[in-house]
Amino acid sequence: MTGTSPRRGRVCFTSQVRADRLDEYRAAHAAVWPEMLEALRDTGWRDYHLYLRGDGLLVGVLETDDYEAAQAGMAATEVNARWQAEMSGFFVDDGNPDEGFVILDEVFHLEGQLEAAGLPTRR
Repeated sequence: MTGTSPRRGRVCFTSQVRADRLDEYRAAHAAVWPEMLEALRDTGWRDYHLYLRGDGLLVGVLETDDYEAAQAGMAATEVNARWQAEMSGFFVDDGNPDEGFVILDEVFHLEGQLEAAGLPTRR
């Protein structure tokens, strides 16, 4: 998906986890509550990945048909309120962690540029 906006398609965001809580954060995400997993799925979060750097930089990537609707859908669930309360102590910034995501602009997508150039995307 070339030129996707933060509202549709692939979304990438950053946040900052406290460096002194990285192990706990990793452990929490190794066993996400089943009802949280279902809520994410049911509100339109697909192929959702989180990456964590040693200094606490968190990068998330997901696909969705409508990011604002996916965010609003999660905000309306009881399980998300509980999860955000559990996660809030892990983050540098105050408030619900999912409200502090910094959305990044996509500046390159290999398959999109291959297609635009009329080249095959696979060998």
